[in-house]
Amino acid sequence: MASSSSKITQMNIGYSPTTLTSNCGIEPLTGTNFESWRDNVRLTLGVMDLDYALRHDPPAALTAESTQEHKRVHEQWERSNRMSLMIIKNSISVAIRGAIPDSDNAKTYLDSVEEQFKGTSKAHASTLILQMLTKKYDGVSGVREHIMMMSDMASKLKSMDMEISEGFLVHFIMT
Repeated sequence: MASSSSKITQMNIGYSPTTLTSNCGIEPLTGTNFESWRDNVRLTLGVMDLDYALRHDPPAALTAESTQEHKRVHEQWERSNRMSLMIIKNSISVAIRGAIPDSDNAKTYLDSVEEQFKGTSKAHASTLILQMLTKKYDGVSGVREHIMMMSDMASKLKSMDMEISEGFLVHFIMT
């Protein structure tokens, strides 16, 4: 019979951060894919029920008087935080990871990553707006492809809180 530590190791092999990020389709953060990376990380952690530490503040420290419920919540938060940090950090390229202040709190670390890319997002938004203004239907590719490309740019701008009205989108598509 296997020892309890080897059982634990066998059970947790499927949950190693490298396995999780590659199996869950989290594309590594490279600097140009922040929006989709953040969405994929949040989705993956949510589906795996590991986002508790992102949704809740850390519980108060355990004391001798702590109730079973408080101990359970504390343990749940600690596990979620630890696993979330491993997955988040492992899905960021090493070059970028070095520029982000380290933290023992997954929510704080994710906020630091977002702060690092705020300027990049603004520059990306400017680029998207310029592309929408200058992009013309080339007559070679399909009209549907042109409409979908313009709609995709508008959708990306909307995710950056820069929504383009439907009327403007139609105008950009037609001109």
